[in-house]
Amino acid sequence: MIGATARTGARPGAVPPAGTPRTGERGERVAAVDELPDFPDDAHGDAVMWRNRALTLLDRVPVPIGVCRTDGTILLANPALAREWGLPPGRLRGRNVLELLRPRFTDQVHRIAEALRLGHRSRYPIEVRWAAADGDERYGELSVDPVSEFSGVPPGLLVVLRVRDRRESPPARLVVAGEPASPVDARLLALAAAGATTEAMARAVGMTADGVNYHFGRLARRWGVPGRTALVARAYVLGVLDPEVWPPAVAAPRQDP
Repeated sequence: MIGATARTGARPGAVPPAGTPRTGERGERVAAVDELPDFPDDAHGDAVMWRNRALTLLDRVPVPIGVCRTDGTILLANPALAREWGLPPGRLRGRNVLELLRPRFTDQVHRIAEALRLGHRSRYPIEVRWAAADGDERYGELSVDPVSEFSGVPPGLLVVLRVRDRRESPPARLVVAGEPASPVDARLLALAAAGATTEAMARAVGMTADGVNYHFGRLARRWGVPGRTALVARAYVLGVLDPEVWPPAVAAPRQDP
């Protein structure tokens, strides 16, 4: 570098005027500083800084949150989530979230798997239970959000756990005295599960559209659910509809031992 300075006639340590062409040791032209493209000074450093801030914020959030692969493997867990098992967050990495938080209804998990296969990006709830650090059986709802930063990259899963208060009774399968649905109700539910309109259901069972609405309204009040979609879901849970067949059909009567 000393030799290069001597060839240019510049004093050691002197800064050439802005825009002055410079030459390297072999005489090649070197761009002046003000000729270089205008890039951010430290874009990578900013990204790292904000990532660290985001992780710090996640650590301070009191809501149990984690990030998983689509197979359920935990990649990241905040202290609030790890606290449910009395562990440091790093001990949850590599565990499967569905082994720690046991789904109460497997059909909810199957629905998420199918949605991921189809590329859907909605939010999906799963009723879960788990053995807490104090040995108590706990209940809650796991909210699953598929997220992806890049097109074509398999999504990750953002999971948020809503822990039910210890005083809350756990959600149980609905207990209905006697038969959960009459034969007409069951037939209507099977038609609704297949996507039939109110008019089509009325023709199929030989009643008016108002009659169909009356049956669904009465059943919704009895089961404590809103709307036909919830009625169909509850019908599968109660065993009114057969989950193994398509088109939807009424399940065969259960034989008491």
